[in-house]
Amino acid sequence: MREAKMTKGELVAAMAEEAGISKAEAKLALEAFITSVVGTLKKGDEVRLLGFGSFTPVRRPAGAARNPRTGETVHTAASATARFRAGDSLKSALNGHG
Repeated sequence: MREAKMTKGELVAAMAEEAGISKAEAKLALEAFITSVVGTLKKGDEVRLLGFGSFTPVRRPAGAARNPRTGETVHTAASATARFRAGDSLKSALNGHG
């Protein structure tokens, strides 16, 4: 399996070409999207993009974990993260049905 990655700059260029706008406009749009999603998740709300997927805020409580190398128990702090769940249209497109 290849490990190709798209950088932010490459995404901006692809967005600009797809939408027929300048790279500067595409960069502003992407930054606005990211800021909006992060702000919504920080409030504890979910972001749903019908057909594409949803971003959900997740709180992980403090707890204990085991260091796999030493077997030692370590305490982990509470933290916040986000999960992405692909929507049906995205899944279908990735599986060659769209």
